[in-house]
Amino acid sequence: MNPAEFAAVDFAPPRISIEGSPETGYIFTSAASLQPYDENLGQMLRHWTEQSPERMFLAERTAEGDWRRLTYAAANQQANAIAQALLDRRLGPYRPVMILSGNSIDHALLMLGCFIAGVPVVPVSVPYSLLSKDHLKLRFIFEEICPGLIYVADADLFAAPLASLDLAGVEVVAGSGEQKNIPTTAFASLLETPVTAAVDLSLGQVGAETVAKILYTSGSTGQPKGVINTHGMLCANQQMLAQVWPFARQTPPVLVDWLPWNHTFGGNHNFNLVLKQGGTLYIDGGKPAPGLVDHTVKNLAEISPTIYFNVPVGYAMLLPHLEQDEALRHNFFRNLQLIFYAGAALPQDLWERLELVAVQATGKKVLMTSSWGATETSPLATASHFPLEKAGVIGIPCPGVSLKMLPNGDSYELRVKGPNVTPGYFRRPDLTAAAFDEDGYYLIGDAGRFVDAEDPGKGISFAGRVAEDFKLTSGTWVRVGLLRVEVLAAAAPILQFALVTGHDREEVGILGWPNLAACRRLCADLDESASAEVLVQQPEVAAALRQSLTAFNAMQQGSSTRIGRIMLMTELPDSDAGEITDKGYINQRTALQRRQELVEKLYAEPAGVGVIVL
Repeated sequence: MNPAEFAAVDFAPPRISIEGSPETGYIFTSAASLQPYDENLGQMLRHWTEQSPERMFLAERTAEGDWRRLTYAAANQQANAIAQALLDRRLGPYRPVMILSGNSIDHALLMLGCFIAGVPVVPVSVPYSLLSKDHLKLRFIFEEICPGLIYVADADLFAAPLASLDLAGVEVVAGSGEQKNIPTTAFASLLETPVTAAVDLSLGQVGAETVAKILYTSGSTGQPKGVINTHGMLCANQQMLAQVWPFARQTPPVLVDWLPWNHTFGGNHNFNLVLKQGGTLYIDGGKPAPGLVDHTVKNLAEISPTIYFNVPVGYAMLLPHLEQDEALRHNFFRNLQLIFYAGAALPQDLWERLELVAVQATGKKVLMTSSWGATETSPLATASHFPLEKAGVIGIPCPGVSLKMLPNGDSYELRVKGPNVTPGYFRRPDLTAAAFDEDGYYLIGDAGRFVDAEDPGKGISFAGRVAEDFKLTSGTWVRVGLLRVEVLAAAAPILQFALVTGHDREEVGILGWPNLAACRRLCADLDESASAEVLVQQPEVAAALRQSLTAFNAMQQGSSTRIGRIMLMTELPDSDAGEITDKGYINQRTALQRRQELVEKLYAEPAGVGVIVL
């Protein structure tokens, strides 16, 4: 790979230390020491208020379509007022703040006020409120957290979820709207609170062990788990990122970002990156969903980010716009230094298409990279701070992180230790005890393998979830995470999501969710109003899948990576049941448990309607 092909980005050179052997496993660390870091997140806001008070910190679209902008000085002033309001209400570790609404400037100010006051903030997935039919997960979190205050952007919009909660003794703060049966406090009134010396005193008492957030993860089974996020965890993580990405110190990052703050990627990695480096965050009201991606396109047509963060499904929906709109393409890449993906592996076809549009816009490739971690690791544990040739590489341990790699078939089970790792789960000592091994390493549940066993400095490639992998009746292991990405790439653009099947069976199968737009393009003679059920039964769709997966199978060398049969589904993933997260990730285990009848139909003999045998 010729470095001249890429636009220049100042990465820290990879430095590693590794001990062990293939038989016993490895302890893999960075040879770079973690430098001192902030005591709390509120200090970051105070720093930039002093250094660059008039620099723009936050921006979001108003209902009229204009940008509402907030400088660091204004954000600090308003966050201080909110912190005072929280202190006046005697909120704290046992009376936290719960946020039901999505990303917004008001959400950010409330979160910053909590950081300053030392009050834990609990941002909850919006689908638990607005898409859920039973609000069971919302009620579970509410009853476990026992908040002293709940914030909603619109009391009318959130009337039903609020009505499902026992709000006795809980103050509801709303940005707008009012419910007769639910007394509310106007968010604007918090901003009018006179600030006293108690605010600075409170900030001075917020230390590394102080709980900053409790983030609820969907989990593979059962109810969500509350992951404790301390100020020390989050500040250490940002110092790690600062050391491997020195370019972000040289050019304060400008982000256009939709990723939800109830999730560690958007709420910790991205928001805190801006806060740490004195950057600017344009809050993107779009997301990778039909219709909503148009909001993202509009924002990117106006604002050129320096770093762009997204998940694979987001890039899949954005790419057609970048490929077809020259003006959008040039503005998107005008200031872009880095393309970043995380949360799931990026299919190689998307990787190559992103490279192509970058070259069309700038004459050079833009570096693409990823990292790896979890809510429990703040999230950064490893980072690829060097040029990559293909997707799937998660890099090397960040400064301060120790990675234990235990033999697991043809890969290694990965475990993590460092100052970025959670102390445990909120009010769940049983889960906390089970989450760490005898040496204090967090059992993250993922597997990896060296890109080059002779040169560990080239990093680790992701090898899927240990709990997802299964054996065929032949005894051969199927690495679900890797295979899913490869199949999606091979069957692009027909498949949007996929479940890998075959546990204790003779061959691997796929239950796939179709990309209906791509299916419609294939079926040119079909009426535009044709239902999903009709589309997936069209011979053109079956022929395209058969052709692409037959070609894929011809490149495989064993039964564990060869697809025997596939069937398309039309029932959307159910967020209430935990099949899909609000960022668009599919929970393999939960979805398969719910769809056992379809698995049986997939493997029935003779093959039924809709089953394509390869």
